[in-house]
Amino acid sequence: MSLIFKRALATAKSVVPPVKTVDVLIIGGGPAGLTLGASLKNSSITKDLKIELVEGFNLDPVKKFYDETPEHFTNRVVSLTPQTINFLEKTGSWKFIKQDRIQPYDSIVVTEGLSDAKIEFDHHSMATMVENVNIQSSLYQRIKELEQESELKSEDFGLNLRDNTRVEQITKDETNQWPVVHLSTGEQIKTRLLVGADGFNSPVRKFSGIESRGWFYNRFGVVATLKLEFPVFKYAGWQRFLPTGPIALLPLPDDNATLVWSQTVENSEMLTKIDSEIFINLINAAFVLEDVDMQFYYKQLNKGETEGLIEDIQWRINHATQKYSDEQLEENFPLKVVSIEENSRARFPLKLSHADSYVSERIALVGDAAHTTHPLAGQGLNMGQMDVQSLVGAIEKGMQRGLDIGNPLVLEPYWADRYPENHLLLGVVDKLHKLYSIRSEPIVALRSFGLKAVNSMSLLKDFMIGKVSGK
Repeated sequence: MSLIFKRALATAKSVVPPVKTVDVLIIGGGPAGLTLGASLKNSSITKDLKIELVEGFNLDPVKKFYDETPEHFTNRVVSLTPQTINFLEKTGSWKFIKQDRIQPYDSIVVTEGLSDAKIEFDHHSMATMVENVNIQSSLYQRIKELEQESELKSEDFGLNLRDNTRVEQITKDETNQWPVVHLSTGEQIKTRLLVGADGFNSPVRKFSGIESRGWFYNRFGVVATLKLEFPVFKYAGWQRFLPTGPIALLPLPDDNATLVWSQTVENSEMLTKIDSEIFINLINAAFVLEDVDMQFYYKQLNKGETEGLIEDIQWRINHATQKYSDEQLEENFPLKVVSIEENSRARFPLKLSHADSYVSERIALVGDAAHTTHPLAGQGLNMGQMDVQSLVGAIEKGMQRGLDIGNPLVLEPYWADRYPENHLLLGVVDKLHKLYSIRSEPIVALRSFGLKAVNSMSLLKDFMIGKVSGK
């Protein structure tokens, strides 16, 4: 062997880092990915697995949240069911949740935007509003706690979390066909089981060849963090189905609230740009005024005509509500919004998608990598958490039977458990969105009759609450 060739070979070896081998590689550091990492390390059966978690974005806000909690609420807020909270308690992360940043609520009032029909669901702590970063922070703190416990026992913790690291490519090892993930750092990780918790545009799903089917709704969700007129007496969520899409006002602690408003592409862009004073008046109008009024305001604002608009909105709201007593106002409408948190307005495209399968050879998908849904039912994150719970259970059973955790025999029970339930919920939410987008008078009359009928059937409402909340 020539000296030049030896030097070239030595240089190549020094440039290409060795391939790291792990048992589980999780792509995605959102709630689903962090929950999976924490759950596997919390389990007495799976705690010795070597795990790597890779996140493309900076997790500093998550890492700092527990000790340096920001003053203002963020605009990424989710509604957690009791079932999800129970799972997080078992994982050991819920004790790290900042309790002064969460808000349980006992009822939700749903109204029809083209009639006077409404339905009210009442149940003690039927759901809890929590910021995404609060959930992620609690999971991160639990992972750090488990790491400290392993150090005290002189054990190798075996979970490495890295952020600011992108997936550049995924290939298969030529020897044993295990997935090999090529990272933006130049490193390569070979894994027994690759888990995609990496969202709608999942690189893991694309590598697996699993088809995902669905569609965009040609709608955007507009979110914002708001201040109410005064702290509420009864914590409730409010949702009104408008032809352009549902608007939801959900409670946060004290006089804070969060908004999710489904709108047309044109209107959503307008709502993120208009003056904040007009924006908050438009929110108040959306829960009170008729659709013809709202369509007039959308038209004026999209043309940039704002003169006298706020006065007109307030006059019409006062005219529409003057027939109600103070008690009736509380029963039929949410509290007035008085201000908006600066820079909290944002929008995101609404879509439905569902993967044909959640698993393949050495691959598993969880959360938005497997399914995405319209936010009108507030179930997206809860579905992902239940995915993780089921997947951890499947891995535990596989290990107890001495099976390879990447074997489809281990993974397929997870898919069989979660796919039917997710598919049903995705279908129901999709049909609701389409049903309430129809303006036809016979359809409006029929759905209004149905809403009123269900509202009078307490047993049916209790059943519906139980299915959604897991109680």
